This record gives sequence, structure tokens and C-alpha cells, in this order.
Amino acid sequence: MSAERIQKVLARAGLASRRASETILQEGRVRINGRVVTELGSRADPSKDKIEVDGRRIMAEPFVYLVLHKPRLVVSTVHDPEGRATVRQLVAGVPERIHPIGRLDFHTSGTLLLTNDGEFTQGLLHPRCEVPKVYVVKVQGCPTDAELEQWRRGVQLEGEKTAPCRVRRIRDEDRKTWLEVTLTEGKNQQIRRMGDATGFPVMRLARLSFAGVTSEGLRPGSWRMLTADELRQLKETYGVPRRVYSQKSSAAVPSAKIQASKGTRKRSPSRTSRPR
Repeated sequence: MSAERIQKVLARAGLASRRASETILQEGRVRINGRVVTELGSRADPSKDKIEVDGRRIMAEPFVYLVLHKPRLVVSTVHDPEGRATVRQLVAGVPERIHPIGRLDFHTSGTLLLTNDGEFTQGLLHPRCEVPKVYVVKVQGCPTDAELEQWRRGVQLEGEKTAPCRVRRIRDEDRKTWLEVTLTEGKNQQIRRMGDATGFPVMRLARLSFAGVTSEGLRPGSWRMLTADELRQLKETYGVPRRVYSQKSSAAVPSAKIQASKGTRKRSPSRTSRPR
């Protein structure tokens, strides 16, 4: 492992957030190989150097990468000030300090990746990578091919045009239409806003895959570790993660029990799948 900034090492060890770790460093509470260090630019290699905070040896967490089938009515955050159920509660059995890679809105279900590898997160979210995100969408109305072409070419949203995307009609039924939409950018609630802007409000939205990784076979709220093959493919395509190794297990893990969000009915969301 190469040398890293001390605040990054402390955050990855689960001691505190990156910002709080900077404060700990500046307060003179950190020692590297017995020497007090206070400079924010200080670096150390957790595999070689002895790093201590308040006299306690710090060991960096191993990187973990997992995929969750996010249910509806759950927020894609670690904490929620409104007291709603969070994705972190669903993976409560993971001891590492993980966070979601991007977000799915409250009413959207499907594939969501989580990790404690900040470089991995940045690599997949950077606009230059144009990581594909595939959704199945149910809209109100029956758009013509010409109207769907407007989605493909880009829709004006608050003065800014969306990037071109792929749209495939799956089927029409009773004045409603099922579509498969592939985005390579991540504007806030982009598909819902595209639907509203073109007169076809979104009735149901689920993400099928992110960067080629799917939650297929996982029930809502369940998760699994990414396989070594999936990590190798991500590294080949996007350059992350830096190292590929087999994780503890790629078997599906049921979600932890959480209370229903305030103001919502307690029910089990339907599985994310392609409509037939």
C-alpha cells in the first residue's frame, strides 16, 4: 500500500470523517512512528508505519465493495435528519465505514453500489467516465417515436440540455408506456424531470444496473459483495479499484430490519425486474 494523507487513513479506519480527522491531526493527537505530526499534508503507509491517535494504534479498514437492491421509500444516505430509513441501516452488518456511490431518490428502487474506497467512488462518478446507468421506466401516456427521439437527443431542464441517452420502448399498455433508459450523466432526478418536461410523467422508476453491475437475484433490501470478476471488469473499463481481490463472500445477504419511514405505509416494495 502506498503512502496516503493521514486524514484519509483515519477516515478509512472508521475513526472519524475526513474533515474531523483534519481537526484531530491539527490538535497534535496523531503520532507516526512515535513522532507527533500536525501538518495536513503529512502522509503515511498504514501497512508499514505505526500510526497512533491518543496513544491507540490505528489500522486502516480493508476496502469493501457491495451492491444493494435499494427499496422504495428509503433514502440513499448514511444518516437522515428527518428520521427516514437509510441504505446504511439496510447493510448494518457491514462494519466498515461505507457510503453509497451516487444516489437513488426516495421513490426509486434498484441497483446501488456502496464502498469505503473514496478513489473508487470518485472514479465511477466523474463525468468524464460516462458510466452507464440503466433504468426501467413506466410513464403516463404513449410517446411517439419522434417524442422519444427528443429524450435521446437531450431535454432542456432549467436552461440546461441533458446529455444524449439511449431509450428503448419495451411495451405500451392502457395509455401507459414502459421504457428502458440508459443515462451516462447523473443530474438530480433526471428521468423524472425529463418526463415532466415532455408531458410524460414518470409513474415508476427502477435502476437495473450501474456501470454494468446489477442487483439481479436480490430481493429489495438485500445486498451482496461484488465478485472479483466484476471488480476486474470495472478496473479494465474505468481504472478503479486500484487493486482487485476476492472479497469475503458474494452471496446475497438479507436486509437488516428497519422501521418504515415516517408518513409512509409499512409495506414490502415489489422486486425490481424488467416488465414482461
